[in-house]
Amino acid sequence: MFVRPALVSTLLLAGLGLAGPALAGECPADKLKADAVKPVSHGPQGVTDKVLSTIDLAGEKIALKGRLMRVRRLEVQPGGIVPWHSHAERPALIYIVSGEIVENASNCAVPILHKAGEVARETHATAHWWQNTGKATVVLLSFDIAADPNDHHM
Repeated sequence: MFVRPALVSTLLLAGLGLAGPALAGECPADKLKADAVKPVSHGPQGVTDKVLSTIDLAGEKIALKGRLMRVRRLEVQPGGIVPWHSHAERPALIYIVSGEIVENASNCAVPILHKAGEVARETHATAHWWQNTGKATVVLLSFDIAADPNDHHM
């Protein structure tokens, strides 16, 4: 019967940490809390943000008029800050290419450490700011859906 081998394979992969996304870089379940971190007024500091490419989604089969899919490269210098922002209208996936960076999320009572090789998910429920507390430059790739091609929210 196919079900039993599939179940065994899934359990084996899960035990090896290969079945799904890693929990590293996420808020611990017991620390999730609404409005745990309030907005801060830090401006961008020691951050470069370069748009590498975009696709106008109005011309694609999904026909999302007024939306761009884009990829950006951000470099955050030691001590650098990505200022407070929301993803209410701009979902994103952030791939940490190199270094380690701390996220201060509105719904988490503790800072979240993101390390190279991890992906941070930013949904409509995400409002946060990031800081490089280390001694090396952090490189991030941001893949997002944006409404405004001139949107410079990080």
